[in-house]
Amino acid sequence: MLGKPTPSDVSSGLVTGLFSIPEGMAYAAIAGFNPVAGLFSGVVPAIVGSVTARTVLMVTTLTSAISLTAQSVLADAGLDASSAGNIAMLAVMTGLVMLLMSVLRLGVVLSFVSNAVMTGFSVGIAVQIITGVLKDATGYQPHGHNKLVQLGDWAVHLGSWQLAATLVAAATVGVWALAHAVKRLRTVALLIAMVVVSVAVAALGTDVELVKGIADIPSALPHFTAPDWSAFPHLLGGAVSIALVGLAQAAGIAPTVPNPDGTRSSVNGDFAAQGLANVAGGLFQSLPVGGSLSRTGVAVSAGARTRWAGIFSGLWLAAIVLTLAPLAEHIPMPVIGGLIIVVGAELVTGKIPDIRLVLKTSPLSAAAMALTFLGTTQLPLQQAIILGAVLSLLLYCAQAARQSRLLALEPAGDGHWRSAAAPAALNPGQVTVLDYNGVSLFAELPRIEQDWPAPARDAVLILVVRNLPDVPSSAMVKLLRRKADELHRAGGRLVLAGVQSPLAKIATDTGLADHLGPGGIVPATGVLFGPLETALDEAESWIAARVPTAP
Repeated sequence: MLGKPTPSDVSSGLVTGLFSIPEGMAYAAIAGFNPVAGLFSGVVPAIVGSVTARTVLMVTTLTSAISLTAQSVLADAGLDASSAGNIAMLAVMTGLVMLLMSVLRLGVVLSFVSNAVMTGFSVGIAVQIITGVLKDATGYQPHGHNKLVQLGDWAVHLGSWQLAATLVAAATVGVWALAHAVKRLRTVALLIAMVVVSVAVAALGTDVELVKGIADIPSALPHFTAPDWSAFPHLLGGAVSIALVGLAQAAGIAPTVPNPDGTRSSVNGDFAAQGLANVAGGLFQSLPVGGSLSRTGVAVSAGARTRWAGIFSGLWLAAIVLTLAPLAEHIPMPVIGGLIIVVGAELVTGKIPDIRLVLKTSPLSAAAMALTFLGTTQLPLQQAIILGAVLSLLLYCAQAARQSRLLALEPAGDGHWRSAAAPAALNPGQVTVLDYNGVSLFAELPRIEQDWPAPARDAVLILVVRNLPDVPSSAMVKLLRRKADELHRAGGRLVLAGVQSPLAKIATDTGLADHLGPGGIVPATGVLFGPLETALDEAESWIAARVPTAP
């Protein structure tokens, strides 16, 4: 439901819409597209995306990563990047791929990405945002093969900064800081800084680059553009690549900007929203789009409270283009650069508590966060998110292997049990109960082998597996078969208690049940320790039948 917009949503939408003029045009121009296409990428896509997104403050529009990826896709396909039909086809195809991924629930893969990885990814994106506007803010274009090198190159070439551009950007940050310090002005601090410094630059005649230096802004709304369907077979792989970039960027927004009303975000829902925004926007002169962390940051900093902020950003942009295009052309680029640096810095500082938490959690988590950050600043985003997913998987495997163990269960009286360390060896003619605590991942088998007690004559080992629905690792089946055989050769036996139906089927299909013998599998019941009590009674009867009673 849309609900009712708040006054701060209206003002936030105005600020975001104004930002969309220079930022959208710049992102398009950097990749060699018509800057007007970048401008129009903030109209229809922003409205459609905000209406349908599950992350209510997410602004869907053109990003630098998507723009550069789209340019690469068209170049690899040998298609003309200036053709409106080719661009429309690419945007529509990207949207259809996003919608298909949403229907297939492929966004669920991001639930396996750890907080450490997402923190590194979000901070890396913020650094990309800041690095992308350094030229606008200081007049010096940093060089280097990745964002960190560019940041260092920019810092060491202080003497190459243009004084006028740097002073304007610094003044913009200063005015923002003053306005932000006043509680009542905090939500409109970005707008105040933009207006005040832009007016001052015009009044003083300061020689800095203006928005009109990128391209003229047409006083018209985007019109319908038909996709060129002949380009379809050449763009399919590229559309998937752009969709992956969109998924990666949108994934960083929900954890950074939670819904103010407390409702849950949905990666699949956000992906569907981006898909609809691409399909609709592609038909109205938009480049491929995705969830924009920088534009969302602008909206939030300007006081966004509901999805109406994103809707108003598209409506305001359309109104500005229609009525105030010549005035908007005079916004200084250093002003935009200064405010984008503010937004990027706020995104970084907002992640400081998460960074501290990860650093205090474990060295492995800290390493995963650092590697993801480095990957995000040096690799294409689709590769960076794949790296993050792989790191999350490795981190999970390492933690699972380290935490898995066998614990002894001993009667504590009154029907209760207490846990203890697993014994080094079983006691002859006695029953030992071990509780398996793990997920049967192959990486944890060395730890389980280490905890497994040595066999003994006429000893029964009851292994409680009530928390194990099935066995995803064949190596675990081989381990249980081998341990059952070892116990059998020593005159003892292994019993699995609390076995759920999927695990029981696997035991039968793999021959594990035969190795355990009759009564070796005690099914799970609704009573927590019911299977264990049943296994104990049968084990004691088995021992009594084998061990002679003393006269």
